Amino acid sequence: MAATPHPHSPTTEAPVLLVMGSGDRRYREYIVAAVSRHFRLWLLDAHEPSWQLPYVEGTSLLDTKNLDELLAEAKKVMQQLPVVGVFTYDESLVHAAARLAEALGLPGSAPDAVLACRDKATTRARLAAADVPQPACTPVATAAEARSAADRTGYPVVIKARGLAGSLGVVRADDGDAVEAAFEAASSANWPGVPRYEADVLVEEYLTGPEISIDAVVVDGVCTPMIVARKQVGMDPYFEETGHTVDAADPLLQDPELLDQLHRIHRALGFGHGATHTEFKLTPKGPRLVEINARLGGDFIPLIGMLATGTDPAVAAAQVAAGLTPDTAPKARKTAAIRFLYPESDCEAVEVTVRTDLFGPTVHSAVATAGPGTTLALPPRAYMNRYGYVIAVGEDRDQVTADADAAPALVELRSRPLDA
Repeated sequence: MAATPHPHSPTTEAPVLLVMGSGDRRYREYIVAAVSRHFRLWLLDAHEPSWQLPYVEGTSLLDTKNLDELLAEAKKVMQQLPVVGVFTYDESLVHAAARLAEALGLPGSAPDAVLACRDKATTRARLAAADVPQPACTPVATAAEARSAADRTGYPVVIKARGLAGSLGVVRADDGDAVEAAFEAASSANWPGVPRYEADVLVEEYLTGPEISIDAVVVDGVCTPMIVARKQVGMDPYFEETGHTVDAADPLLQDPELLDQLHRIHRALGFGHGATHTEFKLTPKGPRLVEINARLGGDFIPLIGMLATGTDPAVAAAQVAAGLTPDTAPKARKTAAIRFLYPESDCEAVEVTVRTDLFGPTVHSAVATAGPGTTLALPPRAYMNRYGYVIAVGEDRDQVTADADAAPALVELRSRPLDA
């Protein structure tokens, strides 16, 4: 346990949140920085802290999957400081965080409800029992079982890893022969700390239509959507996420059918308190759930949501974790977009250059996320191997879209092919 100076919180008397995990600075620092302006933070992490130190009141290095360790350390912190909640944005830690909050008597959803969001097969089973419309879904353990399930479902189908998120290991299969390769891609995809199951792969009905996500906060069973992000995907037949656009005035925020499904999904899963990131396809038959996550969205979605609306979903999620009811009303009416940059083929980065001289009027930031020597491989060899991103924000949606879509010119990649 180590204490460090903390200049960010509004007062030295501010309440304290236990933050579980911190992640990659490039993609997560904005959340820690934003929340630290409202709460004092105590970091519980399995990795030695570095960049986190200016934002936190103190740190504890421990096994974040071990409830006994977490509980003992949290109780030590609570003897010194006014801890009001447990907060995480890490998919691999949401269940452990829920168990810790429950054991400490702090706000949160039941661990069983959080696990029902993490395990996509349980999600489907509970929603089917509650008569929530959704695609057909079959958990399978082998490629032969996958092919049989796909034959029954009808082609094309989507093959996905049961416990992963962020489109990792998600593949469309157009016929029986493609199912076996898709099964291998889904079953071999992994992420640290994500559990595996005996029937670890799902075969699902393919949904057509644009894909969206909704970041929401839930207080005492009332689900309040904050932002709708319209998703771009690429690298067919994979579903690699290449961009998101948030319009503060998106009409889907008022869509009765979508909102009804959102509320029914949370109710069926028993998720009554916390933050969620729920993904839908807008099919010809209406909205259909892709998946729900018991955490904030990734891919900077909370950040572009804040830029578009003036209200920060990350801060709102932290406030809910602290037992508060956040003000979720938008303070601005803008559009914000992010585009992620991938190489055209597997390669090694030689140089990545940000061309500030080419920025359009709404460019907020352009960032290189890969340095010289970084391996950049595409699905199914690897996932989310991006070399940069561009964020644009403004009141003119068309200009924002144009500036965001210019991303490949704004962050230049010089590379060499990977050896076969």
